[in-house]
Amino acid sequence: MSVEVEPNPQRRGRAERFLATLAPFREVVFVSHVNPDPDALASMLGLKALIESKQPGKPITLTMDGMIARAENQAMVDLIPIHLVPVDQAAITPETAVVMVDTQPHTGRRASEAARPQVVLDHHETGGLLEGVLFRDIRPQMGATSTIVTGYLLESNVPVTGRLATALLYGIESEVAGFPREAGPTDDGALVWLFPRADKDLLAQIKNPKLPQSHFATVQHSLANAFVYGNLIVSFCGHVTQPDIIAEMADFFIRFEKVEWVVCLGLCDGVLKLSMRVNHLGGHAGELLRDVLEGLGTAGGHDKRAGGAIPIPNERPETIDPLLKTIRQRLLDELGIPRDQGRRLLEASPMLPSL
Repeated sequence: MSVEVEPNPQRRGRAERFLATLAPFREVVFVSHVNPDPDALASMLGLKALIESKQPGKPITLTMDGMIARAENQAMVDLIPIHLVPVDQAAITPETAVVMVDTQPHTGRRASEAARPQVVLDHHETGGLLEGVLFRDIRPQMGATSTIVTGYLLESNVPVTGRLATALLYGIESEVAGFPREAGPTDDGALVWLFPRADKDLLAQIKNPKLPQSHFATVQHSLANAFVYGNLIVSFCGHVTQPDIIAEMADFFIRFEKVEWVVCLGLCDGVLKLSMRVNHLGGHAGELLRDVLEGLGTAGGHDKRAGGAIPIPNERPETIDPLLKTIRQRLLDELGIPRDQGRRLLEASPMLPSL
């Protein structure tokens, strides 16, 4: 009597195991974090190409939780293009495989956790609840989830179009572009492979979109309400029309030569959003921001970048002002900065009557 031995699944490539997990399901729905960024968008698009190549005919839906907020992200969606369905409109049945990319379940980065994933791919340090997940590929040593997906495409010999290469290239670049770069050799290898295959004109259009007047109003408000405490800048961006601009302002302020830490805060749709940046490796921004927001809200992120959110009952000053004070005091205590060191980054500028 012969016994057929099941091959060790660990010896199969990750892409093969990913596809094997999806094989029994009739359709696939992709989900990501709220307000998906280029890395999330490109990762979903790349995995869609992989499934279409290896499991042709299987219906695939890419979803959007929240909004496409940042101008560059909207340009990416419009120009690639990437068809997205609001996540609450995606039909999920027992025959649906839910694939979560660039985030993990129950990490505070989703508006709803109703759709439990069968597959999770992510590069963040913030660990989620993975019970019941059939396949997971979580690699915090990677700078971007798009790097993981690029590896899947190469492993599976899937042709990569110029538009897909452009999306994946921008997805990786947008994640590792800080200083110092949070990228490893695998990220660099993916960039080298993707660059000659990408559409450079399309990439330039995505990187340089037109900006609305509200963008410049937020810049003005953020500069007027930026305070320096030792080597920390704290800036209140006010009420913003889209939450990604808070992260943009954090990226802007971290370039100030006299600081190592930046935290920007802004109000959007009943939530106080936070974005943290650190100007050196080993900052553990995600862990620090979680400690600061303990009991107030949720947070997570990387070594040099992190984000957080605090639901608020209203935007009245008597609600917001004490909350901002508490966050500032916790930040200063965590960083060991005396509370009496604060000063405005800029003095008020004179107003010209007209030009």
